[in-house]
Amino acid sequence: MVQLYNLHPFGSQQVVPCKLEPERFCGGGRDTLFVAAGCKVEAFTVVGQELCQPRCVFSTLGRVLRLAYSEAGDYLVAIEEKNKATFLRAYVNWRSKRTENSRVCIRMVGHDVEAPFSETFRDQMSIVEMPLSEAPLCISCCPVKGDLLVGCTNNLVLFSLKYQIINEEFSILDFERSLVIHIDNITPAEISFCVGYVAVMSELEVLIVKLESDPKNRESVNYRPHKTTNPTKQAEGISNETSQLESDDFVICQKPMELLGEKSKQSGISVTLESTGLADEKIKYFHVRHLLYRRFAPDISSCLLSDDVRLHSLQLLPIYQTGSLTSDRKNSSQEKVLLSLFCFFSLPHVGYLYMIVKSVELLSVYQYPEKSQQAVLTPQFLHVITSNNLQCYTVRCSAAAAREEDPYVDTTLKACPPISMAVCALRIQLFIGLKAICHFKNHVVLLTKADPETVPERRESPKRFLSRKGTSVNPKTPPVAEAGWNLYIVNTISPVQLYKEMVDYSNAYKTAKTQSCVHLLSEAHLLVRAALMDASQLEPGEKAELLEAFKESCGHLGDCYSRLETQHSHLALPYYKMSGLSMAEVLNRVDWAVEDGSQKYERGLIFYINHSLYENLDEELSEELSAKVVQMFYAAEPKQLPHILCSPSMKNIDPLTAIKYLRKLDTSGFSSVLVTLAKAAMALKMGDLDMHRNEMKSHSEMKLVCGFILEPRLLIQQRKGQIVPTEFAVHLKETQPGLLVASVLALQKNNKIGIEEADSFFKVLCGKDGDTIPQLLVDFWEAQLVACLPDVVLQELFFKLTSQYIWRLSKRQPPDTTPLRTSEDLINTCSHYGLINPWVNVLISSESLVDKNYMEDLSKLQSLICGPSFDIASIVPFLEPLSEDTVAGLSVHVLCHTRLKEYDQCIDRLLERCPEAVIPYANHELKEENRTLWWKKLLPELCQRIKCGGEKYQLYLSSLKGVLFTTEPRGKSKKT
Repeated sequence: MVQLYNLHPFGSQQVVPCKLEPERFCGGGRDTLFVAAGCKVEAFTVVGQELCQPRCVFSTLGRVLRLAYSEAGDYLVAIEEKNKATFLRAYVNWRSKRTENSRVCIRMVGHDVEAPFSETFRDQMSIVEMPLSEAPLCISCCPVKGDLLVGCTNNLVLFSLKYQIINEEFSILDFERSLVIHIDNITPAEISFCVGYVAVMSELEVLIVKLESDPKNRESVNYRPHKTTNPTKQAEGISNETSQLESDDFVICQKPMELLGEKSKQSGISVTLESTGLADEKIKYFHVRHLLYRRFAPDISSCLLSDDVRLHSLQLLPIYQTGSLTSDRKNSSQEKVLLSLFCFFSLPHVGYLYMIVKSVELLSVYQYPEKSQQAVLTPQFLHVITSNNLQCYTVRCSAAAAREEDPYVDTTLKACPPISMAVCALRIQLFIGLKAICHFKNHVVLLTKADPETVPERRESPKRFLSRKGTSVNPKTPPVAEAGWNLYIVNTISPVQLYKEMVDYSNAYKTAKTQSCVHLLSEAHLLVRAALMDASQLEPGEKAELLEAFKESCGHLGDCYSRLETQHSHLALPYYKMSGLSMAEVLNRVDWAVEDGSQKYERGLIFYINHSLYENLDEELSEELSAKVVQMFYAAEPKQLPHILCSPSMKNIDPLTAIKYLRKLDTSGFSSVLVTLAKAAMALKMGDLDMHRNEMKSHSEMKLVCGFILEPRLLIQQRKGQIVPTEFAVHLKETQPGLLVASVLALQKNNKIGIEEADSFFKVLCGKDGDTIPQLLVDFWEAQLVACLPDVVLQELFFKLTSQYIWRLSKRQPPDTTPLRTSEDLINTCSHYGLINPWVNVLISSESLVDKNYMEDLSKLQSLICGPSFDIASIVPFLEPLSEDTVAGLSVHVLCHTRLKEYDQCIDRLLERCPEAVIPYANHELKEENRTLWWKKLLPELCQRIKCGGEKYQLYLSSLKGVLFTTEPRGKSKKT
């Protein structure tokens, strides 16, 4: 059922001052109307809402049967009849036609024009004649490319638009007969063509196909006589049977049928292609893809069959790519990119609108209250005429195109009214004797021809149909009023003006909280959205006004969904986001008045506020609004209250108010560690440390960690894209750093915080900038190794730790806080920290290292190098700051080179710096396959150094004795 809103989409009207009764008419681009009468075509300039004046007149060969204009190429094409013969002619460069007697150039399609005639062609109108083997029945111009499709009895002929280059400064428009589409079993009454999509309509059948340019099936280009398929045979059988029975006074009607996609091949209508264009043509069509076939049956409910039960008003409507609705980005390219395509056709009492680009889908069905005569589809409306009414219906093209442009339109960030929403009639306006209609820009052109005998005497003139507030109507008297016909230009009002009227109308439904309010505001939203999709037709000021109306409409829809208890209440969130309203502005639109003492908050508003508070909006609510939010969630979603209080937007909440509501949760039986932590945070905000300590003692450390996992914003918040530690986190750093590190580690383990975010958090928390690393961050890295987190890249973590250990050892820089773990703890709890080799202790004991922190860092570094997971080669280049002149540096260098199996260098260094560690080193490292180094390397080196004497003579001699003592039991292997 179509709902009728008594709105005013039509603003004013003017009469076209044509001299003869119009037979055909069509719009010409942005400012021209063509009217054909007899053997003449009059062109009128249409400027504004009050000015329609003659532009030029040119003669035709005969009476015009069909008339069409192409904006691409700016040409007019007509099917003309003279002496019972039909002709196809295109009128090019018609704007140069100054007077009716001006010279006209007539040429045949494809005729080459010589250069000397260039100036002549530049300044005069050209008529291009296009001969056909069959009589033309209907025509259609592609709105994107300007190509011309001509319908004949058994085929469709495609003329491609092209330009003949005369010289560098001048080219003339021409056509090329590039393709013949042979169609059997259907005679076209109307056709429509758009970028390869072809729609063909007979009296009760519609066929839509797509001409594909993919050369996979190239063999289908050449025309071959069609071999009848089974469906065709069946159709022919029915036809023969029908004719036989009709002769016996029976009428057989084929049953209605709708076939989508490839199934439409079963219609019995064959389509084959015959290429006739040049080989170097840019776009060639090679095969056909079937999209839709629909057959209707005549209405036989009455005793007599009516000849008027037939389809009419076939139309393909393209919608182009425009970019984001909320941006002012202009399309620099002049070429239009097709976004979506729609097809409309109609029976006398019902119209059908299909979307046919990526998939074929029936969008809307229009039920007319009276028998229709003709209809035109625009991106905003469907205009239908009956004998006495002009009807304006809403369409769903912009909603469907929005989803084609952005498949993720229905998310928490953006939304669009559904295409399944019922259509409505905005206006059914009286007009007497309507005969024909067309549309261009924001004008509806109507031809009326009233029969004086059937017009009631007291019926108002159609020129007085526009009585609406705020609109002045200035109809002009037709030159020949007694003729009984008029050609009117009805100007549709601007989308913004109609939008405002629809919003005003919706206020009648707002207090009742009905779906009618949502429906009407959705219609207003789609009206503005459709206007923005055709941004090329808008002036900069108009676009800015439309964008403002678009945002306002989103706000109105957000209000509706936030206050209505429906299954779509969640849509309040994306519409509010698209409106650009702040959270405070949304809350100020809420009616907080309480009538019976109990306030009810709808799901949509709760969902919006809850989701917004979970985001980092960098918006702080006032103390008053924060208190209202707390009250709202305590009444509607008490479980969310602790989470709400942790939002950065609630920074200004009064702590006493927050604690009051949190305690009510406890008394109502809703107690959890999260409530405890929320109260502890509020106690810190008040400066009540005793209350804070009492709350923290009420749960074990493990439970507190679980509480921080449930709500990370107790510790970490983001403001303006930056990590900000909370007051709670600062307090834990001073009092319970171990709990803080464990909590952040748990957050990382549960994917609540990333690796880089965690590092940044500790740096900001400890007030360290640049490359300065606080000890608390080192503690966190060590905890990561102990926890063996799966998402942590071990080698990166090893590099961070070793770099920090090396830097401290080289600078003799102690940690800024006491480390949470000792080297012994790490060795005992983490498999990545290995046992330190025994000879290292001998080496270290040779020098006094009294600094405890220094010793701890050294032990951790040595243990990490001795671990099984560490990639030694990656750290060797970074050992340079750690000098070998110190025992600590020597031990680290020797450990690394030992792990790299560079034993010769290690023995030389130990003999030079610490001979007493050579034997423990050899006993631990020179085993099995390295045993030969005892005799090939260590023993000869010791002997050589003993011969040289020196200060370390006794140390070398003692080491030699150690070598001999160690190897004496292995005499057998010595011979080996």
